[in-house]
Amino acid sequence: MDGWLPLTIQIVAGVLLVVVIGWRTPRWRLLWLPVAAGVGLLVALLAKWYVDANALATDPAPVSLWVWIGVTAAALAVAVLGWRGARWWRRALSVPVIPLGLLCTGLVLNQWVGYFPTVQEAWAQISAGPLPDQVDAAQLSALQGKGSTMTAGRVVAVNTPDTASHFTHREEYVYLPPAWFSGARHPQLPALMMIGGEFNTPADWIRTGGAISTVDAYAKAHHGQAPILVFADSGGSFNNDTECVNGPRGNAADHLTKDVRSYVVSHFGASAAPADWGVVGFSMGGTCAVDLAVMHPELFGSFEDIAGDEGPIVGTKQLTIKDLYGGSEAAWAKFDPLTVMAAHAPYTDTAGWFDNSSSGDRPGGPGRRGGPNNGHGGNGGWQGGHGGQHRHGGAMSRPGPVGFGGRDIPGDGMGGQTADAQKLCAAAGKKGISCTLHYQPGGHTWQLASSAFSAALPWLAERVHTPTAPAGA
Repeated sequence: MDGWLPLTIQIVAGVLLVVVIGWRTPRWRLLWLPVAAGVGLLVALLAKWYVDANALATDPAPVSLWVWIGVTAAALAVAVLGWRGARWWRRALSVPVIPLGLLCTGLVLNQWVGYFPTVQEAWAQISAGPLPDQVDAAQLSALQGKGSTMTAGRVVAVNTPDTASHFTHREEYVYLPPAWFSGARHPQLPALMMIGGEFNTPADWIRTGGAISTVDAYAKAHHGQAPILVFADSGGSFNNDTECVNGPRGNAADHLTKDVRSYVVSHFGASAAPADWGVVGFSMGGTCAVDLAVMHPELFGSFEDIAGDEGPIVGTKQLTIKDLYGGSEAAWAKFDPLTVMAAHAPYTDTAGWFDNSSSGDRPGGPGRRGGPNNGHGGNGGWQGGHGGQHRHGGAMSRPGPVGFGGRDIPGDGMGGQTADAQKLCAAAGKKGISCTLHYQPGGHTWQLASSAFSAALPWLAERVHTPTAPAGA
């Protein structure tokens, strides 16, 4: 999705738009064509303003995104303003230019966030095709006792009851490693809750984040042993940014802590011990991971925050309090991780792994703030160590200025989320939470999330006490 195909579609759309515009009459060239161009420019500027004002993105969007938004709006204006008096073939061509422009906009957006790496994965998502390793719940009993011969785990869709939260949610998924199917009874395995980004489906970690191939590879190298993975729904719909808090957008926090966790324990026999549970999240989900772990050490003992913010955020602090918490500053403080940690007694057995992009925002490199990195190797993933540059127990070097939520500051020596991770890790260290800072190549994309999860999985599996020997050995 980032090779010849997007470029070809963009070229076709551009050529077709030029043909549709044409030379036409002097009135068209001097009046209506400038009006259409003005409409495109206005729509592009409004789109950029809306994204910036609502803090919908951390990394700056590519200029080509605003260009194609403007081109699409201009194409619509050309079709409407030039319909009368245009020849039949020009009218016919003006119709497909608009969806082609939308497609080009979507392709640029996808290249920016890395949501669909390939056409095949895009089609699987759109057509709701089966997930890797997916089986029906009815097939689970037939696999019992066959774990020793299984080379991969199984994914099952679940409809988690919303008894405690009354949170309207979509179908969620649970990954069961081969060890779960060994023996006459299911072993009491640890679990990791997986949470995606702001615009999400519960299957994103599976389809786009590569979580299943990562955990299957780990299980294969560890005699079928791996944590249960729980792909939870934190939004209820694709564009409902709950930030995993309770508020006007739904009781997402209660759903994750009271509905999902208890259901996996009761239905799949997962361990109920907090030390045997961790939370992994990307982007908004990274913020959720920290928040859930520091708010509920009685439920989660470990977390991985991949490119998350300083705290739940949907714009400025004032806008966040208004939209996320219905105007309650007390509710904001209840879910702000720095505020929570400051008021909490020292944590006894909580640990975290922060992972961010190394592309231009990691201190210690040429032209960046800070001293040398004191890391432990590259991006080896589980096969070759813990990967990524990191230091233990606190902030690396000295962070640049950070606004609310750690949004990027022009001219700052490091990205906002890097400074956020340092700030959170420093605060966590003062409260007894052991944490490490790590970095992966790439931008704020699902490919970054995939690499980060692969690098952290050995640490996570050890933290949640994943058995190291085959079941029954």
